Amino acid sequence: MAIAYTVEKYLDLHHIPYEILSHPRTTTSLKTAEAANIGADRLAKAVLLEDKGGYMIAVLPASHHLVLRELRSQTGRSVRMATEDEISGLFKDCERGAVPALGPAYGLDTVCDDSLAEQPDVYFEAGDHHELIHVDREQFLALLGAAGHGRFSSHL
Repeated sequence: MAIAYTVEKYLDLHHIPYEILSHPRTTTSLKTAEAANIGADRLAKAVLLEDKGGYMIAVLPASHHLVLRELRSQTGRSVRMATEDEISGLFKDCERGAVPALGPAYGLDTVCDDSLAEQPDVYFEAGDHHELIHVDREQFLALLGAAGHGRFSSHL
């Protein structure tokens, strides 16, 4: 498939240099980190959530799991996990299950776990199950713009 059009356009709009890292097809973020030979703490995964206020993306390391009650407490939103059909409807230029950790590119509220900001660089899905985008920490944070942040995940 290659890099999703929305992601590529967003990276270009922000003049962010990036590298693309190809890897064998995988089905989970942990398997992706292993296949790409990168630390799971440096692979940002996106979790789509929904409440009556709309959709939002929580971005956290592949090595962590989302603690929903912490996120709800920190954001004041009663979010629930979105369904696969909802995800596919919002990320039409991406393969099913390969959501890029760039909520702002898709016009979505985004909150990022602080543990990602501690990494020197970050990788995230390009929109398929074969490629990752690699940027440094500052570039990743710039791409997230005014995204909220906090600690709402715990290590697996």
